[in-house]
Amino acid sequence: MPLDIVVVMDPIGSIKIAKDSTFAMLLEAQRRGHRLFYVIPGGLSLRDGAAHARMAPLGVREDAGAWFELGAASQVALGAGHVVLMRKDPPVDAEYIHDTQILGLAQQAGARVLNDPQGLRDYNEKLAALLFPQCCPPTLVSRDLAALKAFVAEHGEAVLKPLDGMGGRSIFRARAGEANLNVILETLTQGGHSLAMAQRYLPEISAGDKRILLVDGIPIDYCLARVPQGDEFRGNLAAGGKGHGQPLSERDRWIAAQVGPEMKRRGMLFVGLDVIGDYLTEVNVTSPTCIRELDAQFGLNIAGTLFDAIEAGIPGTA
Repeated sequence: MPLDIVVVMDPIGSIKIAKDSTFAMLLEAQRRGHRLFYVIPGGLSLRDGAAHARMAPLGVREDAGAWFELGAASQVALGAGHVVLMRKDPPVDAEYIHDTQILGLAQQAGARVLNDPQGLRDYNEKLAALLFPQCCPPTLVSRDLAALKAFVAEHGEAVLKPLDGMGGRSIFRARAGEANLNVILETLTQGGHSLAMAQRYLPEISAGDKRILLVDGIPIDYCLARVPQGDEFRGNLAAGGKGHGQPLSERDRWIAAQVGPEMKRRGMLFVGLDVIGDYLTEVNVTSPTCIRELDAQFGLNIAGTLFDAIEAGIPGTA
């Protein structure tokens, strides 16, 4: 049975299709005969307590010069019969939270929303890793500049980052006693008013920041190690890291087994774990990436696995 797949994403005209995981999902959905609809950016709304979206029929193709085509947009009430892919990138700011609240009402009206709107609000991608402390490196989250500075001194070297960034933005590597440490902490905490995270620096980053993908709580067999280049310590692809696929290690699978069941329980169908060496550093739930890179390197169809799970959860589809 064809489904109506409604995608909430950043402007489709500005994506890079060779790397875009949402685009991979759309290609797979179209290949299966599902109908695609694109929510015009900013197009979610409430009318008399019911969730609506201004959306247009969407067609996609594997063509770097012309990868999408939109029909005429119209206002539609979201509910039964809609599968909504919430794929907007961070920051998870007030507007993002409001959109998840609207999608929560769509869910109550019968739409299937992925990932679950309540989970998107609950799981800050930095803090969510700390729900599994047995998997994480030593970590401190605080507004207290003195406490954060003492953490760096205790471990000798630390990675410092805000709680709402993505793509490696505003991440600092700091050593105890360095002259810029005070200003780094002041900047990250906005003078002690905002929470920041400090994690013990993991030298294993030189071998890559691994992205492990979970579909309905189960890991894909391969991860993408995003390896820093040149004098850069960040492995993020957006920061110039190079992605090298590799099979999951025994430790990777152990971490996935710790995290996966809770993600499945909370309706987080597609999740990306960031692992450096033997340690979990982030749990990405908003718009995890790396589908296209892993598909290309290993002949996978991760979006196919995802849609198998989506269809299995909808009676009469699987």
